[in-house]
Amino acid sequence: MSSKENAAVSQLLALLETRYAMRVLWALRDGHPQTFRLLQDSVGGITPNTLNTRLKALREAGLIGHGSDGYNLTPSGTDLLKRLSDLQAFAGKWVVSQAKKK
Repeated sequence: MSSKENAAVSQLLALLETRYAMRVLWALRDGHPQTFRLLQDSVGGITPNTLNTRLKALREAGLIGHGSDGYNLTPSGTDLLKRLSDLQAFAGKWVVSQAKKK
């Protein structure tokens, strides 16, 4: 793996390692949007402040979105959940999309 690929995987893992990040993504895996309150209940044990922080980070990363019905996975978030066994491929695509935003 090249140093760029290593950096991409490290960046993605740093985001996913934050407390409750994976649980938020997992709670949205069925494809149905969830309101803030429903998402808080689905994740369990998360404070409103922490949930707001995680939602902001995951939205900025392009993994979740927010519409009139609530929070949902973006196509990138869905792809991530499908690729958990192949993080290298996802991380490479993800880091390129982040670079395009800047």
